[in-house]
Amino acid sequence: MNLSERIEAFANLGQFLEQFQDTENEQNNHPLNEQFYTDFAYIIDNPHIDNAWFTPAFVKKAIEGICSLLNSEKLTNWCNQYKVSNSNTNKRVAVVISGNMPMLGFQDILCVLISGHQFIGKLSTKNNRLLNFISQLLVEINKEFKDLITFTSERLNGKKDFDAIIATETNNSARYFEAYFAKYPHIIRRNRNSVAIITGNETKEELKNLGLDVFQYFGLGCRNVSKLYVPENYDVTKILDEWQVYEPTMDHNKYANNHDYQRSLYLMNAIKHYDNGFLLMKEDKSISSPISVLYYEYYKDLEQVNKHLEKDSENIECIVSQTRENTISFGKTQMPQLNDYADHIDTMAFLCQLNS
Repeated sequence: MNLSERIEAFANLGQFLEQFQDTENEQNNHPLNEQFYTDFAYIIDNPHIDNAWFTPAFVKKAIEGICSLLNSEKLTNWCNQYKVSNSNTNKRVAVVISGNMPMLGFQDILCVLISGHQFIGKLSTKNNRLLNFISQLLVEINKEFKDLITFTSERLNGKKDFDAIIATETNNSARYFEAYFAKYPHIIRRNRNSVAIITGNETKEELKNLGLDVFQYFGLGCRNVSKLYVPENYDVTKILDEWQVYEPTMDHNKYANNHDYQRSLYLMNAIKHYDNGFLLMKEDKSISSPISVLYYEYYKDLEQVNKHLEKDSENIECIVSQTRENTISFGKTQMPQLNDYADHIDTMAFLCQLNS
């Protein structure tokens, strides 16, 4: 399978997936529909079977983000930035995928297969049906993928089962992975969080959109904003007022349980906080807040905030701001582009170098 055929296959996959990116599930005439449409629709409508945090709305939102990338022109322009092998390689790349968000790991599947390598996926038990089904679709689109995609439930032991590894781990286990797989080319990702810088000049629409960065996927992803930097004397309650539209987040029992637990802790320990009924805001210097909690910190000098963020860059995935360069617009953290790589490590560059 050459590069053009791989690109065509993923573009074809995008055409099938676009039927599932909204609440209507409007069916088109895709040739895969007769065999796969009903089963895939069932998985999307019942994602909680695998993971109680997955909801149909958030699965469709994840699919929407993927569909925005899977067209031939975007994929071709992206590949043109690298020396991608035109033929299949003999390199086997193991990918350890976590299960905190729906479709998490798709970009790694895309990168490994587009680069011509074999994909060996170690899926979380909390996130396996969606990506397994995606692999079935790819095989049906192009039979050559059958020999290029493998999923395993076994522990990766490094005994020549693969030639390189990509893994997303906690900070503690990442150190173990770094040592255990040191002899292999590897990318070991760690815990990260995202932050937003508020200047006080934001429009109501921008503040409302910031809520998407906070509430989508219940705040479980590294691209979710977990910390705000706000100017001195800024009234943070004005942000909460703009976020009433996200109140249905509390309809999810696991999120609601987290909110009730954190609120009880704050009340019992007399910790100052704000509560709009579905989100707690607490002043704190940390950037990693619990589910249902958003930290904030006052600043006097915006330049000092920028210096602090640069110093702490290894722990930060996204910065949302209207003033700082190379940042993300309000409401856009969960819409990464093809070259928005996790931990800011260029996955495609890493994979293409395996052939050298």
